[in-house]
Amino acid sequence: MKIACLHTAESNIPIYEDAARELGLPAGALHHHVRADLLLTAERLGGLTTDITAETADVLLRLAQEADVVVLNCSTLGPAASLAADQSAVPVIRADGVLAETAVKAGGKVVVLCTVGTTIDPTTRLFEDAAKATGAEIQVRLIDGAWALFRAGEQAAYLASIAEAVDAAQREGAKTVAFAQASMTGALRLLTGSALQPMTGPLVALEAAMAAVAAN
Repeated sequence: MKIACLHTAESNIPIYEDAARELGLPAGALHHHVRADLLLTAERLGGLTTDITAETADVLLRLAQEADVVVLNCSTLGPAASLAADQSAVPVIRADGVLAETAVKAGGKVVVLCTVGTTIDPTTRLFEDAAKATGAEIQVRLIDGAWALFRAGEQAAYLASIAEAVDAAQREGAKTVAFAQASMTGALRLLTGSALQPMTGPLVALEAAMAAVAAN
């Protein structure tokens, strides 16, 4: 099985590899491609544009030519997955799409934490659409200042700010907490044992990828 993963940060590669090992995937099953420029351009322009969507879809389609399934791991670029899927001979998985479908299953209050401002609009649309089937109440929250810490390489402070946001969401009665970006996964290690474990994209995306290949 060959799973091609499109990332916008090199640091997300080990996160996905950890998830692959947890799922029992063989070494080398994941093939990583990084296009940080796509997210940087979206940030500079204030959000996803038609041109960025088209370019991202083109990258996904090229990866699909040599893979059994493709995973897009960027919530800002997420809508490009649907565009590519319509033209691809193999499944194209939108990581945050799978996360949204999983997070709303139990209904109730779902708090989606984000650290990148450009992902707020696509993430909100995605989770609200998924929630129509279950009646879940969606709250998408941007963790102020977190992305500046990430860009500055202050990883410990970045993850600490996320852990604080998780604690706040749980104090306010969230039934489910979801991390909109893979880069947030490391914050799980900072949560207390009694804290509700947030849902993360890498694990559910790879589970979906494996199921898609088995069904294809």
